[in-house]
Amino acid sequence: MVDRLVDTEANARRVANVENCFGGEVLAAPNRVLVGEGVLQKQCRRKLKPRQFFLFNDVIVYGTIIIHRKKYNNMHLLPLDEVRIVALDDIGPERQNGWQIISPRKSFNVYAANSSEKREWIQHLNTCIQGCQRKGTKKITTELAPAWIPDDAATHCMICSKMKFTPVNRKHHCRRCGKIVCNNCSLKRLLLPSQSSEPVRVCDPCFAEASAKRISDVKNDSSGDDDSDDNGATNREDQEPAQFFS
Repeated sequence: MVDRLVDTEANARRVANVENCFGGEVLAAPNRVLVGEGVLQKQCRRKLKPRQFFLFNDVIVYGTIIIHRKKYNNMHLLPLDEVRIVALDDIGPERQNGWQIISPRKSFNVYAANSSEKREWIQHLNTCIQGCQRKGTKKITTELAPAWIPDDAATHCMICSKMKFTPVNRKHHCRRCGKIVCNNCSLKRLLLPSQSSEPVRVCDPCFAEASAKRISDVKNDSSGDDDSDDNGATNREDQEPAQFFS
């Protein structure tokens, strides 16, 4: 069905509308098809926030809702040949019908309005991801960004379990595992090229693990062996169902 929409007037019109909603951002590309769109609750650092998502056959795009169906900003784009999808179990009344979007650049949890919409999103996402992987030649990386654990999930450091978080003893996130940690347990910095060009904060166990792996890789080479949006409200009452075009 997606292939039949390539180069059609209806698809070109939909893509142009998305571009206009993002203030003229260029999204049109050869053989790119808008597969579906809808509002999902994205887990931000402090709480769930509604975000508008657009699923294309090769990328997923999302942004902050300014005026529904008319204006969005803070556009993010993730190539689907780098993305993995993992379904999540329901946790409490708010975090239901969710899944993780995992990629080297950024990973996070999202939640649909109901179970049928969750199934539909995951089905279309996996179909598009598999299509990209069949066509692509890009080497799949094993260095994936973690989905950050929400701030309200921890009152104490998840490494030492001793430090209680207060307005003075602030929470930090390890950029390698996503855990909530105290300052003393995350003094180290590590270069994670898929996330940043500068070294980023990591917890002590992740730094030790990465250092040990680096030493092991050096030994293997020498022996000749081969080798993160906090705007918006959380109300779901007016959330419209997702719309898919294929």
